[in-house]
Amino acid sequence: MRKIIITLDGFSSCGKSTLARQLANELNYVFIDSGAMYRAITLYFLRHRIDWNKTEEVVAALKQIVLDFQYNANSGKSDMYLNHEDVEVPIREMPVSDNVSAVSAVKEVREFAVAQQQLMGDKKGIVMDGRDIGTTVFPAAELKIFVMADPAIRVERRYKEMFEKNPNIRMEEVKNNLESRDYIDSHREVSPLRKAEDAIELDNSNLTREEQLEIVLKWAKKIID
Repeated sequence: MRKIIITLDGFSSCGKSTLARQLANELNYVFIDSGAMYRAITLYFLRHRIDWNKTEEVVAALKQIVLDFQYNANSGKSDMYLNHEDVEVPIREMPVSDNVSAVSAVKEVREFAVAQQQLMGDKKGIVMDGRDIGTTVFPAAELKIFVMADPAIRVERRYKEMFEKNPNIRMEEVKNNLESRDYIDSHREVSPLRKAEDAIELDNSNLTREEQLEIVLKWAKKIID
């Protein structure tokens, strides 16, 4: 059975990472959370007060960053490591969420992350989700999926996720954050979010996790078998 590269692109809180992780588990593929990589870079920038509007600061900072995924036996998934520190929790908090789209729009940041992502895909057998995976990182991927969901449903999903970590979070705060990230992601100069011409659309607004996994598994196995 041959191994392929599967990409999942789409806006924030469409459930891309959850679906990508499930799909990777079913196929015994490696799941790579590209969003976590940009979040880790953002966390580093915030901690070290890096001005991402200044190219020299960004280039110097990127030379100090080592990104890696390590399997967590307790959760059964791979956690994001920044310079050998497990940062899976802090990269999901609002300070990072509020700035990750701006950081990931920086040309040098994207070049740094994309180069690492492409190396991870050399052996194929991977599932990667993000904003530009099917268009920029792996334009020759055998299966490209563009995940969509109704904006109101996305806000509700994100709110529930954030509420578990911060009961003081407000729905309006989450809505504004998503709208801001959507705009930046789709209007940035370098690798903007867009659907690849050969990508298959998946609207999961009214699908359960099990239903969407079943659909995508059929698409994948049709190519693999």
